[in-house]
Amino acid sequence: MVDGPINLFDFETAAEKRMAKAEWDYVAGGATDEVTLRRTRLAYDNIAIRPRMLAGIKGDVDISLDVLGQRISAPFMLAPAGGHKRAHPNGELASARAAAKFGTVLGVSANASYTIEEIGEAADGPKWFQCYFYRNRETTVEMVRRAEDAGYNAICITLDAVWPAKRERNIRNGYRQGARPNNATMPSAETTAKFDSGQSSRGLVDPGATWDDLAWLRTVTDLPLVFKGILTGEDAALAREYGVDGLIVSNHGGRNLDTTLTTIEALPEVADAVGGKLQVFLDGGVRRGNDVIKALALGADAVLFGRPLFWGLAYDGEDGLGQVLDILRDEMISSLVMGGRKNLASIDASFVRQMPDLTPMRP
Repeated sequence: MVDGPINLFDFETAAEKRMAKAEWDYVAGGATDEVTLRRTRLAYDNIAIRPRMLAGIKGDVDISLDVLGQRISAPFMLAPAGGHKRAHPNGELASARAAAKFGTVLGVSANASYTIEEIGEAADGPKWFQCYFYRNRETTVEMVRRAEDAGYNAICITLDAVWPAKRERNIRNGYRQGARPNNATMPSAETTAKFDSGQSSRGLVDPGATWDDLAWLRTVTDLPLVFKGILTGEDAALAREYGVDGLIVSNHGGRNLDTTLTTIEALPEVADAVGGKLQVFLDGGVRRGNDVIKALALGADAVLFGRPLFWGLAYDGEDGLGQVLDILRDEMISSLVMGGRKNLASIDASFVRQMPDLTPMRP
């Protein structure tokens, strides 16, 4: 018998047993009825791969690539998700070390369990710092400056979290999250909504921000800028027009606004609107190496994942997260070899086809 997880779903099962229920529900849950959350796996499972035979692939598959000027070992990265200590005491410090060892990007949330500086010092791998357009723009400036000084490689601005979401698992659990070390100034009662589950940067975020704020942000930093939360061709076209360096097709893991399209469904529209003028990334629902391939075939340059990083940490800290990354890499290479594709450049829309319906394929 194999001792330990052999796929990401095994890590999920193990993590649920290890994490406190309220913390598990915070990570696993979505907004309101969790419709988008449930649909996400169906959407991936109903995309078929079209393998090609006698392609002469000898196993020497190269899946490395350049992301915003950084070379990474595989086309998947760790999404900026707050509070890694929910899963393991070493939190983002363990995540930084695992990402650096594997050779990929760690997205660091403004709501991280450790400071920007502590995470920056934990490992030398590439890191993106995620924050918001805050009501007080000086808060944004301060965060960005700290990330620059700590050696981060890009700034990721989350667009789809301008108001606290109604997450009913949290409400039922009476969940309250504490202050985060990177947010010295917490919102007052007047700036939060009733569904906010404790102190977070959400109440500090400016819901009145517009695309013109990008021009202001360009005066603040020379680091590459990534906008996270794009789901439509219209917004993708605006991102291209305003000169964003990259965008993330994201619905916040179904955690903020329910009944949106899944990200893999929205991806082709977004990629078409961008027209190759900036890098397109995707998060949401990536659980298999095949999921990465499907996203690349439909227009993504790379993907990010959030919940599985908590599963790896909960299972065995840095080593557990390293196993998650290794499994995704090995699954992806196996599928490419059997699918007759020798590198990332050979993956295109002809590699996949939509199945006739959204019938669940997983038992």
